[in-house]
Amino acid sequence: MNAPLHREMPAGLLDAGRALSDVSTQWDNDIVKQLTDYIAIPAKSPGFDKDWAQNGYLETVLRNAAAWVEAQKVEGLKLEIVRLEGRTPVLFFEVAATGTDMKETVLMYGHLDKQPEFTGWRNDLGPWTPKYENGLLYGRGGADDGYAVYASVAALKALKAQGAAHPRIVGLIETCEESGSYDLLPYVDALRPRLGDVSLVICLDSGAGNYDQLWLTTSLRGMASGTLKVEVLTEGVHSGDASGLVPSSFRIMRQVLDRLEDSKTGRLLPESFHCAVPAERLAQAKATAAILGEEVYKRFPWAHFDCGGSTTFALPTTTDPVDALINRTWKPTLSVTGAEGFPALKDAGNVLRPYTAFKLSLRLPPLVEADQAVQQLKTLLEDNAPYQAKVTFESGGGATGWNAPDTAPWFESALNAASRAHFGADCGYIGQGGTIPLMNMLSVGFPKAQMMVCGVLGPKSNAHGPNEFLHVPYAKKLTAAVAEVIAALPVARASAA
Repeated sequence: MNAPLHREMPAGLLDAGRALSDVSTQWDNDIVKQLTDYIAIPAKSPGFDKDWAQNGYLETVLRNAAAWVEAQKVEGLKLEIVRLEGRTPVLFFEVAATGTDMKETVLMYGHLDKQPEFTGWRNDLGPWTPKYENGLLYGRGGADDGYAVYASVAALKALKAQGAAHPRIVGLIETCEESGSYDLLPYVDALRPRLGDVSLVICLDSGAGNYDQLWLTTSLRGMASGTLKVEVLTEGVHSGDASGLVPSSFRIMRQVLDRLEDSKTGRLLPESFHCAVPAERLAQAKATAAILGEEVYKRFPWAHFDCGGSTTFALPTTTDPVDALINRTWKPTLSVTGAEGFPALKDAGNVLRPYTAFKLSLRLPPLVEADQAVQQLKTLLEDNAPYQAKVTFESGGGATGWNAPDTAPWFESALNAASRAHFGADCGYIGQGGTIPLMNMLSVGFPKAQMMVCGVLGPKSNAHGPNEFLHVPYAKKLTAAVAEVIAALPVARASAA
């Protein structure tokens, strides 16, 4: 039985050692097993599984998480699976505040849908074959971001175990994040009356610069995606007969992409896709670069080969740690993430292909509006096609990025205290190159809320790629840190009163 609510400790005086011990025990005895089972289920996001409803994998992981949350018997917790017609379901829970004078709400967010399999997994690993090895839990989705609901509730239990005062807490766990969260806004609108006055958002879907301290995400890039297709023929023809007369769809593709990107430098050419880097973010990047140094770029699995007895590695775009941090967080960047119209190498005969199609992923700076960028991208790529080829860009949608609000003194103090308690170092601040659509939505809807955007995706964790892993020792400390930050909110409000 949890400690009674009336035995409240002053917030900010949470016993850090006990909190870490409590959450570590739960991780070791329960959560790792839950996530092992979760990883084994191919609950791909709807953008990668058009038959998600019939396949039932998203339903399974959501129901499993709901059953686990209810089994924790957190005092005062109410839970339900919310469904809107034709949309992926969400898990919603709420816990009343310990005192009637606390009117604010903490919103805890996570998701249970996953990226697709991808290739290149270690021989003894796979996306749906979990393996726990040396504190690392391998498999798709455990770190991104299936652990979030389990860690969030474990943090609640740590608060309750010490009788710590806390505000009202709600949880929102979606199943569409990896597809751009296109189902989420209708749920936020439907649940808005029940969300309350959100003053702190805890999102455990982000990354860490290292595993040696707590890291707060200060910005997220936006994204514009879609499929660019170039068609020149209705069917393939003999390359000896047609080449030199029929223009290659691949060559036209290169010309069209040259309108968007300088292939020598990777710089995106339209100035509207760029924005100025705020002075505060630049200062934070310099501080983070001093902490991480060369690990900013050395952490990636660079291709290499032997050359004259020494090993030669592929090079990054820059070896300056500050520039590297800015490039991956505040500069727009184009990636080609898929291709169609190409036979496999073993099947490639001397045929001029009728079309080439690329799936484009354009990461946008945090302050660039995604909807405008998508429209500009379509016009730029489709207009005045070389050789009057059929060039089409089918948008996959977009999501505007996010720049964190100013950090309140109580929040900064709580983050540093939690980080020092569990890691022996102050909290670090880092921008992330990925996209979490919810954060911009919440900043618009709750402009005064503080945003604790953190996560376990540190060096080599490789979310979305092969050999993705969850760093369990770091996850334990992050879970305890979440409990401490929540406990700090009531005392901050009491001090300000």
